[in-house]
Formats: sequence, C-alpha cells, structure tokens
Amino acid sequence: MKEFISVVIPVYGCNNCLIDLYKRLKQTIEKISSQFEIILVNDSDSSNAWEIIKNLAEKDQRVKGINLSRNFGQHYAISAGLDHTRGEYIIVMDCDLQDQPEEIIKLYNTANEGFDIVLGRRIIRKDNLFKRLFSRMFYKLLGYLTDTVQDNTIANFGIYNKKVIRAIRSMGDSIKYFPAMVRWVGFRTTCIEIEHAERENGKSSYSFKKLSRLGLDIILSFSEKPLKLVLKFGLSMSFISFIMGVVYLYQYLTGKIKVLGFASIIISIWFLAGIAIFILGIVGLYIAKIFERVKNRPVYIISEKINFKDIRDE
Repeated sequence: MKEFISVVIPVYGCNNCLIDLYKRLKQTIEKISSQFEIILVNDSDSSNAWEIIKNLAEKDQRVKGINLSRNFGQHYAISAGLDHTRGEYIIVMDCDLQDQPEEIIKLYNTANEGFDIVLGRRIIRKDNLFKRLFSRMFYKLLGYLTDTVQDNTIANFGIYNKKVIRAIRSMGDSIKYFPAMVRWVGFRTTCIEIEHAERENGKSSYSFKKLSRLGLDIILSFSEKPLKLVLKFGLSMSFISFIMGVVYLYQYLTGKIKVLGFASIIISIWFLAGIAIFILGIVGLYIAKIFERVKNRPVYIISEKINFKDIRDE
C-alpha cells in the first residue's frame, strides 16, 4: 500500500499558474501514490486566487483550500498548511512553478532510501543577477549571525517525513521561518540537485524591505549572537579605554599634557553615547520579541477552509 502524500503550497501572487500547477502536480503524484492531498493556502492574495482554489476544490476533493484572514507571510502560510496535513510524507513547495512538480519523484525516491528530509538544491537559479547576488549576501550574513550553514541554492522545496513535521509543529516559536526550523529539528537529511524553472507569472513578493525584516526576525528568533557581538564590542571598548587612560595618565604625570582638549572630550562623549544607544537598541529588540511571545497570539488566522473533514474544522 502506497503512502499518503500531502503537498503544502502557500499561494500569493501566482493565481495565473494555479490551474497548471494543479494539473502537473496531479499527474506527477499519481505516479507515486493514488492517495494524496494538495493543500493550497491563500495568504490573502488580492487577486482571484481564492476563487480559483475553490473551483479546483469543487472539482477534486483531494484539493484542499485554506484562506487566511490577512497576509501573514509565506512561512506562516506554510505553518497553516502543515497544521492540516495527514500524509506519511509532506511536500512543501512554492506556487510559481519555479519549483517544478515533476522533480517530486526524485525527492520521493531519495526519501525511500531512508532519509527523513530530502531538500532540493537548485542547480542553476533562474533568477535575475541582482536577486542572485542579493540572495547570496543575505544568506551569508544570516549564516554568520545565526551560526548556521546557509545555502542560497536551497529554499522550501523538499519532502519531509511526518515525524519531522510533527517536530516542527511542536515548536512554539512565534516567528516562523521554515528552513531554519527544518535545520533545528535535525533528523537524517540529504540534498539532491533539481532543475529550477523560470518564473512564469508575477514577481517575487520579497522586496528589499520585506527581506530585511525577515532576516532581522530570524536572527532575533534563532540566535543570541548579536548580544554576544555587542558584549565583545563593549569589552573591547573598555579595554581600549583603559589603555588610553593609562597612556594619558602617564603623559599627564610626565608633563606632556598641559591642557586637556575640548574636542577630544566632545568626540568621546558622542561616540560612547552612540555605542550605549546602539547596545540598548539591540537589547530592546530582544525584549520586544519576548513581549510578542508573551502575548501568545495565534501566528495565523483562518477565515475559510474547503474539503477538510476532520476535528480541526470544528
């Protein structure tokens, strides 16, 4: 008996390719198993994406739709989909067809070799030069500040054993970033090369501002390294100040300094005040995230669901 397969797809800005995505997914997954579900999570797309999802769900009960009450973000939409899966294997992919459904067979065959997580590594990214360069810099900085190995050729596309998803769902983080959560839970993981396609419709929803905000959230949620860097910087400044104090004291005692300079005092005050404000800002960001966590708000809100017949609909 073949395993039940769940596919989770956050939907935003790709309504023009949803029908083609469904057809290609259906043809591909039927080669693996006759038992599957396709969960399309509409992240409050302003287009007619939800209408398309409803039409697909009416024609095929294996298509299930979740409509979020507002735009929560890609990784929160993924979390909403994962919370409603019931497959032995769960596939997570984007909706813009750059993650090609036909590559799922490679992922599934590799998972059957004994791996709990199989990630797709894009051989050649079919993105513009600016996006590739920015992505590379972003992941390098993110890896440094979170003390993790980040690979800009690996995104969300992969297949995951249900025990992996169960572990991810048990994480109580209010900030969701699916790749980091996958790395944190562990399990037996491998990567395989897949072909990355050109974007057929729309454009990436990640602007520089959104990506910067996402990066800051990830760093504050998954790492205390900024606090450690601030501590090291403070200790370094204290050491330098001590050395300079000894030097100036020696010069004063030997008569080399007659009048202390006004400019050097003002510069020192402004410089040290700036450092103090910067350090307080870093600490304040962490306190703000603690405040958000203590409020214990839901990370997403569902306004409507289609084709779900389990207890979570009650």
